[in-house]
Amino acid sequence: MKKFNYTILSLAMVSMLSVSCKKWVDYDPKEDFVITEKEYLRSESDYRTMAVSVYTPLQWLNQAVVVGEIASDNAVAGGENASDVLSLQQIDDYTHTPINSTLQELWVSAYEGVNRANYMTQYKTTNLAGATVNFAGKDALYGEVYFLRAYYYFTLVKFFGDVPLFVDKRLGLTDSKSLKRAPKADVYKQIEADLTAAIAALPAVQVQKGRITKYAAQALLGKVYLYQNKFTEAATTLEAVITANAFSLVSNYGSMFLASGENGPESVFEIQYSNNSPYYNWGGATRGQGNYAVQQCGVRGLNGSGAMPYAAGWSTNLPTANLAATYTAGDQRKNVTILDIEAYKAANPSFNITYQVAPYKNTGLYNQKYLPRKGETSGQIELNYTNNFRIIRYSDVLLMAAEAFNRSAAPNDAKALTYLNRVRERAFGNTSNNFSGAGTALRDAIWNERRLELAMEGDRFFDLVRTGQAATKITGFVVGKHEVFPIPQQEVEISGLPQNSGY
Repeated sequence: MKKFNYTILSLAMVSMLSVSCKKWVDYDPKEDFVITEKEYLRSESDYRTMAVSVYTPLQWLNQAVVVGEIASDNAVAGGENASDVLSLQQIDDYTHTPINSTLQELWVSAYEGVNRANYMTQYKTTNLAGATVNFAGKDALYGEVYFLRAYYYFTLVKFFGDVPLFVDKRLGLTDSKSLKRAPKADVYKQIEADLTAAIAALPAVQVQKGRITKYAAQALLGKVYLYQNKFTEAATTLEAVITANAFSLVSNYGSMFLASGENGPESVFEIQYSNNSPYYNWGGATRGQGNYAVQQCGVRGLNGSGAMPYAAGWSTNLPTANLAATYTAGDQRKNVTILDIEAYKAANPSFNITYQVAPYKNTGLYNQKYLPRKGETSGQIELNYTNNFRIIRYSDVLLMAAEAFNRSAAPNDAKALTYLNRVRERAFGNTSNNFSGAGTALRDAIWNERRLELAMEGDRFFDLVRTGQAATKITGFVVGKHEVFPIPQQEVEISGLPQNSGY
């Protein structure tokens, strides 16, 4: 799916003014070459093309990964100055308000995904013309749609808590006043239902890389259970992914984050990016023209000669010294996750490296997992990096399962240790650093391992919130307020939605 030409399908509306009743009855939009909704979903090809459009907003959620790190103790906003991407600076400083362009974009993008999924489910049985279109693989295709709707709602409930919940149809502008916030328990119930339906319908393997599989749905369902402290259910669901033996830990941790490592043996779910866009829209920087976050995290003003692999960026989403200090000697993940630019420059004098010395909130460290590299973009280079986001990796599944087994009503610490130590053995290349504790000590070790393994991949803030650690780990975090972000002010004003507490 890496090379999908993502298609945004506009559903045209026809307005007829000042016409006679007879003209209205007799009028055929085709006479004026107007395409209406009834022209869609008439063939298998229509259904498959529209399913691709349900994937598209995944790319628009680009900043969800960035916010998940900047809002935590893992990263700072960085940038050129205090007003560079002000919305991220405010989230970093915990001064964010309901007027925040990044949060607004995440809300709109996730609900666009929901709306597209709902349109397909609304006409699953019969299309707008009242006809039924059956074809081999239709149920499996809808498994992908159910997964995607669940993912969009999971993003919304993680960020905003109680959110409007609708699944029966695609909403239009006139429906905005009818929206109400549903309790997050109800949203999670719908997410679970969608993922359960997806698991039943999806194949274990997809011919086209990047498409949703049964295992991706199981892994996401396990994560959803974990976020609700349903540890027994999480353990069972995640164990099914592990025992399927469909994935493995790659021996070289860093290889996963190279172009050659995309959709590899450790990949459970990745958001696919390509550089096939025929236009470059700076007003829609996150709108699927490529992975915008790659350009964001590059070294500002970087230049170098010879085989120096990196390209310049905007010094956003900078790892903290606190994160760097958490890694212990021999852990190969540190140098894969974090680039110390001064150390790199000193170790490679032949590259003749120069760069802007002090970005705002300078840490001297850069997000190497998604650092821009030469030759991985085209056209308007800043908007067209092809790097996929690695959303669920097999190591994440192992660590979620470890936590679930440790925290279940009937704990299985032996199994939890096995899964934790598989991840640590890969990180160190030996068994000398294996953990041997139990109970709460094991739980804390698993939580710490999640930070080390998944750093700069967008999980840290949400892990701290769901485990109750945020107030002790994040400067400026206020209990009872910052567990969620504010509902965008535009949505409050248009739909009359009540605001989250404290905002």
